Amino acid sequence: MSVSAPDIDHFLACVARLQAEVPHLTAIQAGLLAAFHLGIARDSRTFARKLGLAHALVLRELNAVAEPGGLLRIEQRDARTMRTAFAPGPDAGRLLTLLPPGEAF
Repeated sequence: MSVSAPDIDHFLACVARLQAEVPHLTAIQAGLLAAFHLGIARDSRTFARKLGLAHALVLRELNAVAEPGGLLRIEQRDARTMRTAFAPGPDAGRLLTLLPPGEAF
């Protein structure tokens, strides 16, 4: 991952803040929400690539947190590649206001 330390630190701080507010979130689940908020990734494949994670793992975590009324919602899914576009769900509004804006990496 070719990013500067302040960008990574900011992303990780956002992930930690989300996990502090919603303790049952895994780091990947909180990371998906933070990545959307910071403009880092808006689909599962990009998120997996930028963070060096297996796409299948990201998909599993995304599906777990994208339940109806959840923090994320599935916008679109490519049947061939399984690339899944996501956006904040109805429960994410309050949490996103707690996160400072930042620069994408």
